Amino acid sequence: MKQIISTTHAPQAIGHYSQAIHAGDYVFISGQLPINPLSGKIDETEISKQAKQVFSNISGILKAAGLTFDDVVKVTLLLTDINDFSQVNEVYNSYFTFKAARVTFQVAALPMNAKIETEVIAYKPSTR
Repeated sequence: MKQIISTTHAPQAIGHYSQAIHAGDYVFISGQLPINPLSGKIDETEISKQAKQVFSNISGILKAAGLTFDDVVKVTLLLTDINDFSQVNEVYNSYFTFKAARVTFQVAALPMNAKIETEVIAYKPSTR
């Protein structure tokens, strides 16, 4: 069974996709840009502030699914400049206490000129 997860505490999807899908024992959260869910825009240009917005958006989706960052098992970070890694990692560490599997890529560009996009997979056993 698949269930769409949606919340107003994260930006609404700007295309034909869902904020997240609960399928089996997992929740797959679509790539989150640093979009402020209230303004619908990227309000910040500094990478650490963009990272905080991304993780705030992910937090809202996790909460809507009945989860926390401790339930995240896989993280994919996309950065337009790999030199921002240490700043992003500092913000990342303030949200994650559980050491999820993670991969980081530098990409040529992201939608809306964002500097970061992040997707996560969380574990939600059906016995909860």
